[in-house]
Amino acid sequence: MTGKVYSMGISGIEGYPVLIDCYIGTGLPGFDLVGLPDASVKEARERVRAAVKTSGYRFPVGRITVNLAPANTKKSGSLYDLPILLCIMRAQGILAPLPERTAFLGELGLDGGLRPVQGVLPMAIAAAKQGFETLYVPWQNAPEATLADGLRVIPVHSVKEIMESLIQGIPLAPQPKWEQAQDDRSLPDFKDVKGQENAKRALEIAAAGGHNILMVGPPGSGKSMLAKRLPSILPDMTRQESLEVTQIHSIMGLVDPKHPLVTVRPFRSPHHTISAPGLAGGGVNPKPGEISLAHRGVLFLDELPEFRKDTMEVMRQPLEDGVVTITRTSATETYPCEFMLVCAMNPCRCGWYGDPSGRCTCTKLSVESYLGRISGPLLDRIDLIIEVPAVEFDELRSREQAEPSSEIRARVNAARAIQRRRFAGTATQSNARMTPAQLQSLCVLQDEQAALMKEAFETMGLTARSYDRILKVARTIADLDGSDEIETCHLAEAIQYRTYQIGRR
Repeated sequence: MTGKVYSMGISGIEGYPVLIDCYIGTGLPGFDLVGLPDASVKEARERVRAAVKTSGYRFPVGRITVNLAPANTKKSGSLYDLPILLCIMRAQGILAPLPERTAFLGELGLDGGLRPVQGVLPMAIAAAKQGFETLYVPWQNAPEATLADGLRVIPVHSVKEIMESLIQGIPLAPQPKWEQAQDDRSLPDFKDVKGQENAKRALEIAAAGGHNILMVGPPGSGKSMLAKRLPSILPDMTRQESLEVTQIHSIMGLVDPKHPLVTVRPFRSPHHTISAPGLAGGGVNPKPGEISLAHRGVLFLDELPEFRKDTMEVMRQPLEDGVVTITRTSATETYPCEFMLVCAMNPCRCGWYGDPSGRCTCTKLSVESYLGRISGPLLDRIDLIIEVPAVEFDELRSREQAEPSSEIRARVNAARAIQRRRFAGTATQSNARMTPAQLQSLCVLQDEQAALMKEAFETMGLTARSYDRILKVARTIADLDGSDEIETCHLAEAIQYRTYQIGRR
């Protein structure tokens, strides 16, 4: 006796179809799972056995062999519990042939109830692309699965519910497509920040063009406060961007069941004790790291020099390419990671190096050792370096209302709209991601501007990468001004954000 049921699997952030075959033969009772299952898949044997019996059905006595095809791809997770159970029921003859172009997934409880699984959205999108028409999922995952277009999603509460439906031929009600309601989640606002107008301007430019930024200043100057308010001025996410981010968060189990679509750009702030695999991704079965969870959003590294050097260096290639490839013996996976890198640091270990008060207690050697933890190649990949000085008493006491995030965000959205029109039909999303060809055609310098750039290049000892990044920042400043061309003032401001030298007194 045999049975076949379709399910889905995850490779990286892409789903793929899995065909589950079951054969029940004579001989000593046994239950074997083949097809490169990991430990979590093999444990399905006990969950399935208990769920069948507690749901009032007979578990077969015989030699049961279940194969998960393709057999050369490693399977992981508990999502195969439900299709394995249905496959066994089909092999016993309890179920008639299951509907064509239908897939099933879900974890079973010992009482026969269904529990949510991770990665439902990428699997649902893949199912629709593969020609499946119906997807049965745990009821908690159903709103998320409806984000995939062209797919009928059936929420399932228990084994008994789906078995009665399939035996009697009475279809279960499909899940209504999830529609976004008014998002009332509030974000920290820039109006709470006293002073620091120069830093706010730099963050506005960074948000408008997707640029990396480093803030340097003494303790209590507001670096972390500014960074945490950056999401409130980031541009609105497109539908495609939201789906990309949601797929990554779905794999990691970070999707809110009540609000399954990520509509607010991610803001990830890992602690400085994080490891290189935790930041870039990895594990025995590779999983996305913090840089991928920050895709289309912000990765904030507070107290940058406190991070391990090898941890910081893993960002160099992803910052350039926008993807990270993780290779392990079990698999090689590639994850997207187009993020804004926002860093904050003190100028020395005590935090007061270069402060006019002269209260720095660090020796020159300790300052050099502290700052030497940040490599030149990593600094070269940062577009704007801004000094955040200590806030004066009069600014703290001022009752004048600072500019709210809503007004800054309006300017950022206008600049991003210009960029979307400029890069329409290409893979480029923002000025920070311009290709060399686009940079050459869109960032043309006139004679006066070329002379200014040459002087800065020679005086500041810029690299070719620094030169390109200054041009990209200048293009963003021009967009904020609504200018078609890069003017001298735009270029001068962009150069200004490269003049701060780490470690100067």
